[in-house]
Amino acid sequence: MAVRFTDQAPRTLHYTQAYNDSNSDWEKLDPELDMKISEQTVEELAEIFRTPLTGTYNWDYQVQDDRIKKLYNLGKQLNWNADFDIDWKQEVRQLSEDEIAFVHPFHDYDEYLALSAQAQENFTKHMHTWTISQFLHGEQGALLVASQLISCAPTFNAKLYASSQAFDEARHVEVFNKYLDERAGLRYPVNNALKSLLDKILTDERWDLKFIGMQIVIEGLALSAFQAIKAITPDPSLSDLLGLVIRDESRHVTFGVNYLEEFIKTLTEEEKNERAMFAYEACLISRERLVPTDVFEYWGWNQDMARELFLKGNVFADFRKLLFTRVVPNLKRIGLLTPEARLKFEEMDILQYENMANDGDIDWADLSRPLDIKGSPEASSG
Repeated sequence: MAVRFTDQAPRTLHYTQAYNDSNSDWEKLDPELDMKISEQTVEELAEIFRTPLTGTYNWDYQVQDDRIKKLYNLGKQLNWNADFDIDWKQEVRQLSEDEIAFVHPFHDYDEYLALSAQAQENFTKHMHTWTISQFLHGEQGALLVASQLISCAPTFNAKLYASSQAFDEARHVEVFNKYLDERAGLRYPVNNALKSLLDKILTDERWDLKFIGMQIVIEGLALSAFQAIKAITPDPSLSDLLGLVIRDESRHVTFGVNYLEEFIKTLTEEEKNERAMFAYEACLISRERLVPTDVFEYWGWNQDMARELFLKGNVFADFRKLLFTRVVPNLKRIGLLTPEARLKFEEMDILQYENMANDGDIDWADLSRPLDIKGSPEASSG
């Protein structure tokens, strides 16, 4: 079950014209930069992975679980379009000093204080852009995993739902990419920790491990992060974007909890513990994926010192733990807080969340409420 950590994920930063447009008084980049593609860049742009995926036909087309069918139907009803349902021209509000201190813990760091006011603002943008870039890369991973689940999920309903989730994930990749291209103008490469976890999930042949790694851990953490950033972002377009993505992700996590809950009961104690320890390892690696070491490298900072300061920042330390408020209760609900795993999660200082609300009990009213689309033609004409 072990995840093999990689330190060789792509390292190329990608820029668009929007970066130059938003940095008239700061550094300008060569507009032909992205056309200068080296052999190494080509290898980074299209990476090949191989998996011993075991697929299944299912010739029984009967509805076996009405909950999964209802989630699938909601996915059909609540589609949205990034081109029409988000107003991409909304103005971004300027961050206050208190908000900047909340966004990153470097407001009193010597390296940060040595920067000009314009450079400090640019650094904050890089921190933000790094985070959104990891959302984009995670959503591509989710898209690939969902496509695998269509083949390897054993039941008819699960295959149908996985197909609807694949479409959701495609929209998420599209919308985060559009945001980075048109609003930020900069895209950071995938974090090594996130890449390592995605490699494990995508290249393992066991369908339930894919569910645990993606539906419970990665999507559960993402859902918490999306909600937190939506609450504090000064960019109304990003807030609207995240609101739409959150609706989709809530269904995905709920699907994973409901589908795995019954399956885990059929496993032996040894098999349960094996999967529980994988879930722990996935959480441990996911915690590391939250550290923006690429930003420190870009700005020429001492990465070890900056990382230590970042991890010790009171706001971030609390935020990093709070991201697990959905994951830990869901692991308990599906039966993966085994005695050995409990000790490990206690060491991570996140076991206190085990009795919080989980996503196993479906709130149909909340999941079924109409989309709040401010940028859509229907909304503006009403």
